[in-house]
Amino acid sequence: FRRLRCAVPVQRVCLSRAAMSGKYYFVIVGRNDSPLFELDLSVGAKEADGNKDDHRYLNQFIVHAALDFVDESLWSSPLMNLKVVDKFNEWLVSAFVTAGHTRFMLLHDLRNDDGIKNFFQEVYELYVKILLNPFYEVGMPIPSADFKNKVRVYAKKYL
Repeated sequence: FRRLRCAVPVQRVCLSRAAMSGKYYFVIVGRNDSPLFELDLSVGAKEADGNKDDHRYLNQFIVHAALDFVDESLWSSPLMNLKVVDKFNEWLVSAFVTAGHTRFMLLHDLRNDDGIKNFFQEVYELYVKILLNPFYEVGMPIPSADFKNKVRVYAKKYL
């Protein structure tokens, strides 16, 4: 058999990781609606301090507003991963609910359902390890730098 060559040259496009990744804001909300952990996972967010604070407060507002949609979605879905539960302008809010009613919420601008699902699974395993720590009190904020670093690693891997 002879291999035929295409007459039209195929142009390969290589996109860098930064060109494909979007803006992400991750929050763990306890069962009494108190934030246990929050992390801005946006790539290259080099902004002025005042503008960065404004975006942080807007992100918190959007996630807090989506908590009601998460609670409504719990009744209609038996799954822990609720996928996209709310949309605000170009922002999407995805949620994952643990058996203890702790909510993992991710505010993002790009659809990546499989990556977000895998990210939530990995962070859930980390969260369970935190819960198994005898010095951690359930419902208290998570101050661990190792936890934050591992969440960043999983965000780079899956988001």
